[in-house]
Amino acid sequence: MLKLLQPDLYVRSLRDIPLAALKARGIRGLIIDLDNTVTEWGRATLDREVYQWFMDLKKQGLRACLVSNNRDERVKKIASYLGIPGISRAGKPRRRAFYQAMAVMETAVGNTAVIGDQVFTDVLGGNRLGLFTILVMPINKREFFGTRLMRQLEKLITKHLVISDLKDL
Repeated sequence: MLKLLQPDLYVRSLRDIPLAALKARGIRGLIIDLDNTVTEWGRATLDREVYQWFMDLKKQGLRACLVSNNRDERVKKIASYLGIPGISRAGKPRRRAFYQAMAVMETAVGNTAVIGDQVFTDVLGGNRLGLFTILVMPINKREFFGTRLMRQLEKLITKHLVISDLKDL
């Protein structure tokens, strides 16, 4: 069970993810969480650096799909702004939305990665399917009440993780 909660890569933020290294590893598509991964919880705008990261992702020839447990309107607005598909009310860590995202991106288990800030939704969901999983540190401490409760359990797991040395990817 513990192996399902262990990410393949642990970094500070999206901007620390080595896109060229992922591509060299055979990754073609990225399933990306929204809240506290791409932008702060409840916020419908992006920082300039995050927007640029998504543009770099496209330059690398990588596909992306936002997958969020959040409601439709905000997910669609940000996905549209980035020019990528978005799936809301995903029910992560259930598999359905991950399969749906891979279908939209035309990728498969062997060439898709999941990026998110939560062990019990993003990492667990991706690992259950055998996807490459990347855990990022949350952007902000402000978040949904239920998420704050889960963070206490996550601390038990993540306190033993070390921020990955990206050179070893």
